[in-house]
Amino acid sequence: MPQTRSPFLDNMARLATDAAGLAQGVRREAETLARTQIERLLSTMDVVTREEFEAVRDMAILARDENERLAARIAALETKLAATDTTVAAKSDNDPSI
Repeated sequence: MPQTRSPFLDNMARLATDAAGLAQGVRREAETLARTQIERLLSTMDVVTREEFEAVRDMAILARDENERLAARIAALETKLAATDTTVAAKSDNDPSI
């Protein structure tokens, strides 16, 4: 049985293919337009980039770690100072010449 090609079906197939390509093009164009508009809006606002945020967050983490280390050092020095004051006070109670 010979196959016959129907011009109507060929035209419908071509139309469907063209419509799919057109839909993809419209989608890409809409995405590009939306991205451009959002970038323009964000550029007028006072927002930071991801890289700037990450850099400041890392600096804050380092500062917090250093603060904790310094707080521990101060506590140790205060304990040592309190022990020294207690020793000096005890010696002055026993030896009035000091």
